[in-house]
Amino acid sequence: MIAIQTTEKKLNMKGKHFLTLADFSSDEIKGLVTKAQKMKNASYTGEDPKPLQGKILGMIFEKSSTRTRVSFEAGMLQLGGHALYLNSNDLQLGRGESIADTAKVLSHYVDAIMIRTFSHQKIEELSLHATIPVINGLTDLYHPCQALADLLTIQEKKGSLTGQKLCYVGDGNNVAHSLMIASAKVGMDVTIASPAGYEPNEAITKMAKEFAAASGSKIVITNDPFEGVKGADAIYTDVWTSMGQEKENEQRKKVFSNFQVNEELVRHSKDDFTFLHCLPAHRGEEVSAEIIDGPQSAVFQQAGNRLHVQKALLSEIL
Repeated sequence: MIAIQTTEKKLNMKGKHFLTLADFSSDEIKGLVTKAQKMKNASYTGEDPKPLQGKILGMIFEKSSTRTRVSFEAGMLQLGGHALYLNSNDLQLGRGESIADTAKVLSHYVDAIMIRTFSHQKIEELSLHATIPVINGLTDLYHPCQALADLLTIQEKKGSLTGQKLCYVGDGNNVAHSLMIASAKVGMDVTIASPAGYEPNEAITKMAKEFAAASGSKIVITNDPFEGVKGADAIYTDVWTSMGQEKENEQRKKVFSNFQVNEELVRHSKDDFTFLHCLPAHRGEEVSAEIIDGPQSAVFQQAGNRLHVQKALLSEIL
């Protein structure tokens, strides 16, 4: 791991919702990554070692989870707080209670809400009616907490973010959207290589390109994975079929068959590329076992970093 120099700035994020990285400045995003790095290295010297003593995070899950649930729950406990697991089927949401009423009620009980759900509109409505911070644990449109962990991992592996080239190979999904925004905000080049018809959302791509123009980085969308990985410092992929798309699974396997990250593809990148995957992974589909289990894979370091960025985020907004 490369040693990096970090300087911490006052972020002033207390009480803010965390729905998409588009809502935050480059300094705020870099500041969260810096704070996460310090917390991970046990060099964080805040006045209170348990800054969230007495704080409660309500966690609503409409999608199953390993990394999101455990990292948020462990993070709250390590910071002195508590987390409540709230399956949507166990709440009155499962019986038709409105998002607005749920937000207003939970605002009386907990200090923040983290939700992992399908529709991004749902989390926007929740944040509109909640009087406490709402954190996006994942929607079909964005995965901002994952992108923070991705930035931390790349910074650890490469020593900096600015000037690095990241290539994402696969479905232009929520992970790709948040990666584009995160990369553009911090000055990192990103190429998205997707099959025709599976490119990222056009409006989000346009927005990310505007952020990239401001930071001096660039975003490229291509249908050629071999062209996409040329000169890449990091190669990233995700499952071809996300939750809620199971009926498309066989069709997607055919469409994405030439987009597997394997030894043939990575020969076109830099020799010292880092492989990333948000997990869970399907070996033999989006990535070969030789790559994900090989020496240049950082997927478990990346997964572990979910804990540290979650702690940084929670300590700032609470």
